[in-house]
Amino acid sequence: MAIATEITVPLLDLKAQYATIRDEIEPVIREVVESQWFIGGPQVSGLEEECAEYCGASHAVGCASGSDAIVIAMDALGIGRGDAVVVPTYTFFATAGSVHRVGARPIFVDIDPVTYNIDPASVRAAFAGPGADSIKAIMPVHLFGQIADMDEINAIAAEHGVAVVEDAAQSIGSSDARGRRAGSIGTIGTFSFFPSKNLGGFGDGGMCSTNDEQLAAALGRLRNHGMEPKYYHKEVGRNARLDALQAAVLRVKLRHLDNWSEARRANARFYDQAFAAAGARTSSTPLDEGGFPLRTPEPAVEGARHIYNQYVVRVGLIYPSLLRR
Repeated sequence: MAIATEITVPLLDLKAQYATIRDEIEPVIREVVESQWFIGGPQVSGLEEECAEYCGASHAVGCASGSDAIVIAMDALGIGRGDAVVVPTYTFFATAGSVHRVGARPIFVDIDPVTYNIDPASVRAAFAGPGADSIKAIMPVHLFGQIADMDEINAIAAEHGVAVVEDAAQSIGSSDARGRRAGSIGTIGTFSFFPSKNLGGFGDGGMCSTNDEQLAAALGRLRNHGMEPKYYHKEVGRNARLDALQAAVLRVKLRHLDNWSEARRANARFYDQAFAAAGARTSSTPLDEGGFPLRTPEPAVEGARHIYNQYVVRVGLIYPSLLRR
């Protein structure tokens, strides 16, 4: 008689990852504790410099979370009550939620069914729709680790004189066909260091990136109550600082990030081949064209780099008669 055995495979095993870097992590945590420099300081500035270089941006500004990164980006751009921001319908809650937090209104537009990223044609249509005069920014989301069509997005933004805020929470290290890294292509890029991200901390953390020196200075003030220098407040900011313990951990992990991303890409190739052997096709083939009802991620265009924060498949109903029950 066969005995059923339950097998549990975690979506992400952070304990296994930690075991490989424990000897690097524990000394830097002790260093921060012994220094008693927990807010700002050399660990945070060091991470900012390293992230800016890694992402191909001129400046990076650490903050408390990926959500706060979007919020202070909105603040730095002067977006608030009465304004609107174009966002995709398919993303994590924080994309639109952060727009709402500054008093602005999200205008939802459709996604490209192949990449699941924001559809430039839908973005263009939003500027001909109701409330278009209030649009102050476009927020593409590089969902699942693949960069959106930034050439088209930037062209639309330039036509209408609005900013582009890249929600790169899931895509640090990804690049487009021109070799540009996520977070370096728009006006401001925003990142999340939530533990499950490709570069994840030991708690919450975030980062903004920009090539604009004045915006970088504004982001630095706005994350710290609008203060510069100490106790001189040029504006009303927020308490959205990145702490030194998180920065120290992230600096260690950043050294390993490319190897981890390549391992994800190798796993994705394995899944691609296994699903294809079973009859699945990529997401460029609509489900209603028949065949095995599963669509795997469309491969990144030549020269681009997908870092697979998640490997997402689309499935159809094998038994449509179930809908009638």
